[in-house]
Amino acid sequence: MAPSVEAVGGVLGDSKKPLKERFRALFTLKGLGGESAIAAISQCFDDPSVLLKHELAYCLGQMKDVRAIPKLIEVLSDVNQDPMVRHEAGEALGAIGDPSVESVLQKFSQDPCIDVAETCQLALGRIQWLKTQGSQASSGTEFLSIDPAPPDQESNVDKLRERLVDETLPLFDRYRAMFSLRNINTDASARALAAGLTCPGSALFRHEIGYVLGQMSNAAVVEELAAVVRNKDESGMVRHEAAEALGSIATPEAEKVLREHLEDSVRVVRESCVVALDMSEYENSPSQFQFVDGMNQGKKTGSEEQPIPES
Repeated sequence: MAPSVEAVGGVLGDSKKPLKERFRALFTLKGLGGESAIAAISQCFDDPSVLLKHELAYCLGQMKDVRAIPKLIEVLSDVNQDPMVRHEAGEALGAIGDPSVESVLQKFSQDPCIDVAETCQLALGRIQWLKTQGSQASSGTEFLSIDPAPPDQESNVDKLRERLVDETLPLFDRYRAMFSLRNINTDASARALAAGLTCPGSALFRHEIGYVLGQMSNAAVVEELAAVVRNKDESGMVRHEAAEALGSIATPEAEKVLREHLEDSVRVVRESCVVALDMSEYENSPSQFQFVDGMNQGKKTGSEEQPIPES
């Protein structure tokens, strides 16, 4: 029997529950969908955990339901929310892709917080791209996520790597190269993506690199991701995404790094390590989890996507 929205929402909203259980509940609600699930997710944006609120916004965007738009605009507009949460709300509006939010995104594309501004610029770019594509907008890949930018048409890994790390190009174009490299999904393309982790400019860009490497779950880049998690001078937003990517990769080497940072001084990093170890446990023993479809961050389609206890 499928869990009820009310019951799962109760777990999500219970701050006394372990974070990993609340994450499982969140991604269960994402899978259930509908107005009640949106409401259950939306009521948790006053939680003290930035990581959880970031994932709330992510899930609302991936649900692609216009009924989530008012709450996402509210979160994006709230300067008292952490920039990581506001950024994810802006990205979620882009994922939903409704043209009605263009004026809001235009306003916040000039936000004083660079992560928020860049996110809204990307979201505007995606909506404008959608207008030119119509029913042909599907990326048609094995990855389930609704991405901030469509993949580039280029398929040469070396050329895509050049575009990826070229900081003179618009961020939207570099993201297109990023998602093309992800879709190629080889050791070579993963290593090309990992080169973006050391680009000095946009932290938002580096954080997205971590996200797509988590989707790929390629052990060839454990060393590069571990270096990011261990770098105390890096943005918490980037370190957290690298940690979740290691959880998705789920090798002993990746788990060792995560355990090293369970007491990290940055809350979003240590919480990400807790969640990532739960993801890793799932990857290695999927049968023990009875729900939900989400913590693999929309990795794969078809029979390979397992229920989970996502980046």
